[in-house]
Amino acid sequence: MAKFIVRRFIFAVITVLAATFIVFTMSRLVGDPRDFLIRPEGYGISPEAYEAIGKKLGLDRPLVVQYFIWISRVTQGDFGKTLLTERPVIDLFLEKAPATLQLAAVSWIIATLVGVPLGVMSAINRGGVSDYVGRGIALFGQAIPVFWLGIMAILIFSVQLNWLPAGSKGALDADFGQQVKHFVLPAMVLGWGGAAGYLRLTRSSMLEVLDSEYIKLARAKGVSSRAVIWKHAFRNAMIPPLTFSALLLAFFLNGQVIVEVVFGWPGLGRLATEAVFQNDFNTLSTSVLFFAALFATMAFVADVLYMLVDPRIRYSE
Repeated sequence: MAKFIVRRFIFAVITVLAATFIVFTMSRLVGDPRDFLIRPEGYGISPEAYEAIGKKLGLDRPLVVQYFIWISRVTQGDFGKTLLTERPVIDLFLEKAPATLQLAAVSWIIATLVGVPLGVMSAINRGGVSDYVGRGIALFGQAIPVFWLGIMAILIFSVQLNWLPAGSKGALDADFGQQVKHFVLPAMVLGWGGAAGYLRLTRSSMLEVLDSEYIKLARAKGVSSRAVIWKHAFRNAMIPPLTFSALLLAFFLNGQVIVEVVFGWPGLGRLATEAVFQNDFNTLSTSVLFFAALFATMAFVADVLYMLVDPRIRYSE
């Protein structure tokens, strides 16, 4: 067990370092960050001043050296400053993180509460109407692009029906009801794909368990259908969805960039998008570090949970 955890931890650290190095390198290859701030020929900046700015940003050193300088500062809590405003990047993250965490948490709860029960219902009524409906929801949920779904949701519920706000998080001093309205559309759009994934995984896992020999034996002994489904089948079928739930939460925290852009949500995804357009390498590298570390951590937690729940992995390790 200890070897398993150590190996997974080392793999997670390597993954984070590789992801940050790739993005750090690509951000430098896109162009010189100084060109996004000044134009020497247009603003009369002398070549000496231009080089001084490059030296200040560390651009006069080899790329690998720049990366190790940046990562060493990160380990000390120094994430650098933004290029345009020279504001500490960590301050921006602390300012934007609550909105991202709140949206991800609400979307994860919605996906879990919708996807798991529908998956169980679909498996129990295999071949029935509810099964076909559930499979259809899963198919469309994973096939429809998030950006299109978000635009259609705004067009229908905000523009046509005028039921819900089209975007933003709302004012901080707004009442609870108004704040909830701002969460509905982005959380539903973000949770739609997750619910579809839950549904398909839960359905397939439940079907596999329901067809197993010990379930047939329980039915032959006269165990009630309710006990067979919820006490025996459901508990054993939840192993794959349990690991999926940890990765899904990480995906919501990492992959909600499109949702934040479509709905104007003031979170980390929108911050990372703006950093890409501005080639703000400090903000961009820190964003990737955060997303990669979060995903690697949740994957590590999922591996450990799977090992604790499934004894076969413990024995094989």
